[in-house]
Amino acid sequence: MFYLVIDLLGVVSFAISGVLAALDKKLDIFGVFIIAFVTAVGGGTIRDILLGVEPVTWLQSNVYMYTIIVTVITGLLFRKKLKYLRTSLFLFDTIGIGLYTLVGVEKGVDAGLSAVMCMTLGTITACFGGVVRDTLCNEIPVIFHREIYATACVSGAAAYFLLRTLPISDDVIFLISIAIVIAIRLLAVRFGLALPNIYKKESKSAD
Repeated sequence: MFYLVIDLLGVVSFAISGVLAALDKKLDIFGVFIIAFVTAVGGGTIRDILLGVEPVTWLQSNVYMYTIIVTVITGLLFRKKLKYLRTSLFLFDTIGIGLYTLVGVEKGVDAGLSAVMCMTLGTITACFGGVVRDTLCNEIPVIFHREIYATACVSGAAAYFLLRTLPISDDVIFLISIAIVIAIRLLAVRFGLALPNIYKKESKSAD
């Protein structure tokens, strides 16, 4: 039950980020739903395909579709209260990657994969819904920017396996690891932390 709640919170967070991205592009209601839907389940679908899960998770229970529908309707009803779309999009996207990273890691653990493979699976789960969203909205996906994004997911996933060596309950480890992903992403943006820019070096060499 605990992991289902975390999974659904991730669905809500990513669905809202999809709604905000679609509203920012002034899409119609159908477009808003499609963007919210692919953002919410895109990463998890790719994860399930890689794991050979049939059918994929969101097809196994109506709760995922109902959650997305309710989230989209709520987002549309209260869109005027979300005055700062960019800030809101960033916040919900950050919460989403934190939640989904650990959902993906846990799926990998349940499948008996190695720690490295679980970390990879967690990162895919967290990032690829956003990749699909940004691609459909004609934006360069955030994961391909210099910003700390996938790195935050990897860090949180790595922390999960390190914390498992300590005498801490699984639920607490789960929550701490999620918080680490979110904190790294927030701190990176707050202080302008980014990965090295290879193009800057190339331009200096050309000079």
